[in-house]
Amino acid sequence: MSRALLDAGERDARLAELNARWGGSWEIRDGKLHRRFDFTDFVQAFGFMTRVALQAERLDHHPEWCNVYRTVTIDLATHDAGGITALDYELATRIEAVLE
Repeated sequence: MSRALLDAGERDARLAELNARWGGSWEIRDGKLHRRFDFTDFVQAFGFMTRVALQAERLDHHPEWCNVYRTVTIDLATHDAGGITALDYELATRIEAVLE
């Protein structure tokens, strides 16, 4: 998976595709791919994070995230590339897939 920085056009096209495919609400915020997830309780949120952690480890690409009770916020960027790469969109797709 490429760690090359995406240009604005490609980044925006992939964002539109990601949201169209999964019906999600990913956005670009502060130069990162960002989404908030709300669950019914902490256990559900933590279970989601555990499943995401397994996918992140498989890709060797780890999210910046925060969990407060039933809410998980995720930011994705490839730090060594200095922004958003195809790898971030791959992880976002896998994150969406764990919700199915």
